[in-house]
Amino acid sequence: MNIQENISLKDYNTFGIDVKAKFFVEITGLVQLQKALELKAYPKKFIISGGSNMLLTNDIDALVMHINLKGITVVEEDEKTVEVKAMAGENWHKLVMWSLNQGYGGLENLSLIPGNVGTAPIQNIGAYGVELKDVFVSCAAMNVETGELVGFDNKACEFGYRNSIFKNEAKEKYIITSVVLKLTKKDHVLHTGYGSIENELKDRGIVHPTIKDISDAVIAIRKSKLPDPKEIGNSGSFFKNPIISKKAFDKFSKSHPDAPFYEVDENQYKIPAGWLIEQCGFKGKRVGDAGVHEKQALVLVNYGNATGKEILNLSKKIQEEVKKNFKLKIQPEVNIIK
Repeated sequence: MNIQENISLKDYNTFGIDVKAKFFVEITGLVQLQKALELKAYPKKFIISGGSNMLLTNDIDALVMHINLKGITVVEEDEKTVEVKAMAGENWHKLVMWSLNQGYGGLENLSLIPGNVGTAPIQNIGAYGVELKDVFVSCAAMNVETGELVGFDNKACEFGYRNSIFKNEAKEKYIITSVVLKLTKKDHVLHTGYGSIENELKDRGIVHPTIKDISDAVIAIRKSKLPDPKEIGNSGSFFKNPIISKKAFDKFSKSHPDAPFYEVDENQYKIPAGWLIEQCGFKGKRVGDAGVHEKQALVLVNYGNATGKEILNLSKKIQEEVKKNFKLKIQPEVNIIK
């Protein structure tokens, strides 16, 4: 097992934050993962995968284990559906592209979401009316204390809006090693309800879209709004959209009749955090190398040499202003590593 010392994590997080791992090891197999967890010489361990949903604010005084398990296989299928197993280290968007190339539907709305497969259930990733839970069958996860592989089905994951059991009672207790998803081979259910997808398809002159058409539309929309982490350090959407009760929404809409919103159900409404942030004057704002993206206020960026603490401070200022101006709390979607 090749354990390295004082390794920069700049290339292992999409914000491009240059912090160091005291110790570092690349994990490419399940047996190796078990052995690494058993290492008594390194009592503190820290797991990193695609690094797309975290903000590192300090050096990591631990053994950083980079989960790089690879492989995509079909585990079960019939005439209409197929179950696909993807290992945790597979890039999420590459999995989406692979599924489309096979003619499998279900992931097209989740195109171009940054990160790896193993972190997708933690966040219950979602976009344009679809969430991971909609296609999720199960995942395998290794107990960090015992090294035992445990299965979690859809119900056991306790999925919520950008939430799961892995962000709550199971946090830091398991390492997800693989995920099984159920996709369609025909009679695909198309989700084009989000206005931006409908408009993009209309602009392309597409009346009867395929799953590939929807993916292409989503990719075009995301590229027009969101910066490429390879060009500007970022972690996608930094904040969750606040969800409020009908009573709170009625009060909010009277004060802000022009505010956009989405009805979650008859008792809950979602207010776009990006709009709230933009109204507070933060869109395109820059403090040193930390900033808010000029095209999407929901995205915080590292223009080069920002520290994690500088980006964190900017996020706190945004939260304060939104609360002051709208009486709403916006919470980070990104995991803050202090």
